[in-house]
Amino acid sequence: MGFFTAARQGRKDDAELGKGLWRRAHDRFHRGLDRYHQVLEGVEDEQLYGELVEIANQLAGLSGRVREICVEAQRRSPSEGLDIPHALSGVHRSLSKAGNSLAATAEAAAMLRLAVGPVPVGAASVWRRAETVFEQVADAERLLSES
Repeated sequence: MGFFTAARQGRKDDAELGKGLWRRAHDRFHRGLDRYHQVLEGVEDEQLYGELVEIANQLAGLSGRVREICVEAQRRSPSEGLDIPHALSGVHRSLSKAGNSLAATAEAAAMLRLAVGPVPVGAASVWRRAETVFEQVADAERLLSES
């Protein structure tokens, strides 16, 4: 992404996500996704790499959903600070958990990358962590639609 493209995207993000709570939740998720993709660069086992890429693709599919949640939350409860609006506290909690779980998923992938010899169960541990991310994003969507 070029400098001007990044600057335009930053202004668009400021307009849609604000500079507070919802922007931070959105950015935390994207940092976790970037971290996961960085881990992929060092995987030498082709079978394991294939499994981890499949997980990466599914996690990347959540990116648009997380953005939609954060944009709608910002529309309903604009945030320029770190105060959590009571009406959307559950949404924020689920998004925070999703960001943390995504970081844990990247960590699990990194541990597999560092494993010596073949990994007998493949990426099962990474799948389990990724499933938690899917559930938490779905929970945030559900809570947003209920409020």
